[in-house]
Amino acid sequence: MAMALLAMTGCGTDSSQPQSAGILLENLDTTALPGTDFYQFATGGWSAAHPLTDEYSRFGSFDQLAENNREQLNELIGEIATRSNAPGTISYKIATIYNQVIDSVKRNADGVEPIRAQLARIAALESPEDVKAYLAATAPEGFSAYFGFYVGADEMNSAMNIINLYQGGVGMGNRDYYLDQDEHSQELRAKYLEHIEKMFALAGFSAEEAAAKAGKIMRIETDLAEVLYDRIKLRDPQANYNKMTIDQLQENISGLNWSWYFTELGAPGVQEVVVGQVEPIRFAVQQINTLPMDAQIAYLEWKLINRSADYLNDAMEEQDFDFYSKTLSGVQSMQPLWKRAVSAVNGFLGEAVGQMYVEKYFPPAAKQRMLHLVDNLKEALGDRISQLDWMSDQTKAKAHEKLSTFYVKIGYPDKWKDYSSLDIQPDSYWNNVLRASRFYFEEMMDKVGKPVDKDEWHMTPQTVNAYYNPTTNEICFPAGILQYPFFDMQADDAFNYGAIGVVIGHEMTHGFDDQGRQYDKDGNMNDWWTAADAEQFEARADKLAEFFNNIEVLPGLYANGRFTLGENIADQGGLVVSYEAFKKATRDNPLPEKEGFTPEQRFFLAYAGVWAGNIRDEEIRRLTMIDPHSLGKWRVDVTLPHVAPWYDAFDITPEDPMYITPQERAVVWWQNF
Repeated sequence: MAMALLAMTGCGTDSSQPQSAGILLENLDTTALPGTDFYQFATGGWSAAHPLTDEYSRFGSFDQLAENNREQLNELIGEIATRSNAPGTISYKIATIYNQVIDSVKRNADGVEPIRAQLARIAALESPEDVKAYLAATAPEGFSAYFGFYVGADEMNSAMNIINLYQGGVGMGNRDYYLDQDEHSQELRAKYLEHIEKMFALAGFSAEEAAAKAGKIMRIETDLAEVLYDRIKLRDPQANYNKMTIDQLQENISGLNWSWYFTELGAPGVQEVVVGQVEPIRFAVQQINTLPMDAQIAYLEWKLINRSADYLNDAMEEQDFDFYSKTLSGVQSMQPLWKRAVSAVNGFLGEAVGQMYVEKYFPPAAKQRMLHLVDNLKEALGDRISQLDWMSDQTKAKAHEKLSTFYVKIGYPDKWKDYSSLDIQPDSYWNNVLRASRFYFEEMMDKVGKPVDKDEWHMTPQTVNAYYNPTTNEICFPAGILQYPFFDMQADDAFNYGAIGVVIGHEMTHGFDDQGRQYDKDGNMNDWWTAADAEQFEARADKLAEFFNNIEVLPGLYANGRFTLGENIADQGGLVVSYEAFKKATRDNPLPEKEGFTPEQRFFLAYAGVWAGNIRDEEIRRLTMIDPHSLGKWRVDVTLPHVAPWYDAFDITPEDPMYITPQERAVVWWQNF
């Protein structure tokens, strides 16, 4: 069996060759003390060597690897873009998009002309019924106002796809930006209002028109924000699942003929939908029916201008960057054109690019080695579940069933997406954006009422990330992340289990975090816990949330431990499961000390190295508002003190500032460790 092989050969490195420590000493800061600031100790050298450049608000190990991948992709795409390609071919489509981004001369000459007819169409709207017709007609082109929808798994019948309605409509994304009364939020709203005015001016409106429209838009978006669910409530699967027949939807949210609406979207005869947030969508439909037409026209014009800004001329793109990147995140300069061009091709033709990427840069052997490592981590997680003293045998049996049915995706999909019907033409970048939107919209709407395709990937192979999907009970690790500092074929098990092993364990634990535990082995939202076991879990989770609540990320600004709870549980789980798997894999052949560090120390150094990075204060503030992940420093310095082997590895004592007594530690899925 695979586990027996792993116990002898580790995670697939070549045992005939000397294995490195994986740890680069220059990445450390040995002037720092492990028990005082482990993050600085493990990553201080890396941070000093990688100061933030103007184009980044945050730059870390993930970003460095993504940069390397982008350069590789640019070599592949750039070569295609310089040659003659037959119209209709994948190469032609790649080259056309790439060159349209690079050709700023043509985009500047076109200016805002590509959206002129669409602006005129909006200006001609005369009634709420016209607005509804406009929203339905432009949805295939990627336009969304007031509320949104998508087609995805029915969380109570996860084998089937269903239409899901969800709240939306605000240009700054986060409701709190509109409602908080602190000085920063008030300044941000003032700058957003100014930004809207400047964008309308660039689109050809007079200063008076721009100012008047900006005020109306701000009022509409603020009213919408007041009824939106907050970030904590949005994490509650039960609170965001309201399945209704079309008749029930019509009764609950009147003012829009829903049967007509879905027919216009290309889904006639729909019988049921899931409404994510009933009250916000009800309010949005009321707004459509009651707002003055001049306000609605301004709002819809803004949605068009805002969406198209990055695809038109330099002036529009630069102003869009000034607010969304510079003001919100602190980025000082835009990325060079070639990087934006590569990102655009990735967005249009992600799997086509991914296929080229894996053929050149991802060896087939790496996929098999990762599968062996995943098997080892699954066994370790199973052991942890069996050893819980607070969970009943009844719930343990269900947990083991769920673990045994994890669907594992490594590297790249077995079947690649077919882009033959994606029409790409040389006329304009913006027109191709619309064509691509229609392509993906039709692909999505074709799923309505059909079985979920479990083989579909939700990340491209070149992506530096990983995910767990609760409705398919799958864990996915694209080829892009299976490189240093996450995965090193030449390093020993101490490094690889500390890095990619923890990533694997992290995604597995998502199946059992505060959200994931609400889904069963088939991906259905189903309570498989006894009441007593659920109470025990929640008490442990609450304790962990409180630790993260106490982090002051900036003067006067605290982390939100409830918002980041799922990721914090997964970090802790990934560490514990991977450490156990690592110890089992090396039990019969213990690893020696290397580079002055024991294998146990190198395990934790490898984990910390994954989160090395620098970040601007503006980005700290923004991510604290919108990102369910804790910031990198705290994924190390607040997570490790709850994991007992870290204390042993670095001789952490009660005299060390990071020390937490065993009784005070918040351990969710594991204890006695």
